[in-house]
Amino acid sequence: MPPASDLDHIPHLPTQPLVGHTLLSLKDFLGFARRNTQAFGEVYRIKMMGRWRISFTSADAAEYILMDPDHIFSAKQGWHDSLGTLFSGGLMLRDHDDHRQHRRIMQAAFRKPAMDSYLALMAPELDRMMAGWPVSRRLSFYPAIKDLTLRLGAHVFMGLPADTPEAQALSRRFIDEIAAAITVIRKPLPLTKYRRGVRARRALLDRFHALVETRRQGDGADFFSQMCRATDDEGRHWSDAEIAEHFNFLMMAAHDTTASGLSSMLAALTDFPDWQDRLRAEVDALGAGPMTPALLEAMPQTEMVFKEALRLVPPVALIPRVALRDFDWNGIRIPAGHPVSANITMVMRSPEHFTDPDRFDPERFSDNRAEDRNHRFAWMPFGGGAHKCIGLHFSMMQVKCFTRALLSRYRVTRDDNAPVRWKRLPIPQPKGGLPVILHPRP
Repeated sequence: MPPASDLDHIPHLPTQPLVGHTLLSLKDFLGFARRNTQAFGEVYRIKMMGRWRISFTSADAAEYILMDPDHIFSAKQGWHDSLGTLFSGGLMLRDHDDHRQHRRIMQAAFRKPAMDSYLALMAPELDRMMAGWPVSRRLSFYPAIKDLTLRLGAHVFMGLPADTPEAQALSRRFIDEIAAAITVIRKPLPLTKYRRGVRARRALLDRFHALVETRRQGDGADFFSQMCRATDDEGRHWSDAEIAEHFNFLMMAAHDTTASGLSSMLAALTDFPDWQDRLRAEVDALGAGPMTPALLEAMPQTEMVFKEALRLVPPVALIPRVALRDFDWNGIRIPAGHPVSANITMVMRSPEHFTDPDRFDPERFSDNRAEDRNHRFAWMPFGGGAHKCIGLHFSMMQVKCFTRALLSRYRVTRDDNAPVRWKRLPIPQPKGGLPVILHPRP
């Protein structure tokens, strides 16, 4: 680890003894990031988890870091502290040529025929599960949507009926693994979440590995089967172990970020019932029948609301990298070996790109305003560059299916009038679980 004295020229707010800025960031990341940005502008440093990290808050800096034109940033090292042990083989934890080769193979699982097959699996199962939610009484939405997305994942991603014992066992292991990824204690000590997560990872990889050959020889439409058969344009495919690692990572990424994004979207729809009415009208206009790709295209207002929810509460608050070589940004020297981050939370609240940026305003994504196009990195909850989220279209498809299933049945209100408060790190979640009430539609 390079010496901290290398960074003496980069400003920072006062630190707390032992913990640096860790507690301040965890308690109120948005407020802490604002104070830093107001004090220092687009470049400052924070000390989290015992290490100094340099934060960049402009769209230009985010573009440079994420596009990486000079090939000097490592995503693998950037994510290692949080994900390296549990999800080491994931696409996000690969760099340069290695990442490019693996991504080309994975693209096969996201082509249109595959996406259409996921839609056919997802929509009716999501509709069925939604019908079982409690009506006219308190529902804690965040834990409910986490449970739903895990069970849905077993069906769409693995082709398992959502309520089978195997699907339930896999869901429990994913819960343990994800809990380990976000816990503060990062050693597998007895009785810790991290130890349970490490054991869950081993069990999951063993199970995935055992399924590969059967799925590779079959014709299943589920995501795992598609991954087992995936090849790039030159016919290269993954090893059994690589498939297990990639699938383990994708299940985590799809579950946690989707649950967070749907929670921020639903919170907005309860805060702004006029928008809930608009989306309900959009859903009603789709008519009856199965969800189809054409119906997805007929939901532009749902897409605008979701984009605005992600702008205000991005599923990943900042995107980390490590500088492999020294570089200069606007006259500020950044030494090699130090973590750097594109602080997308602050970029997407910049008045330079967005009118009244703290206000919920989905119309900013309409064709006649298109504020997200003011800069190619003004709106980037899915990242950018070579590592831009490969599942972004899948995520939008899932959100539209969810919106149709929900609003065709229910009107949603909050169970209290208190403003939603967010725990933004490491994955945003509403404090208190976002209690709501589902009212049956007449």
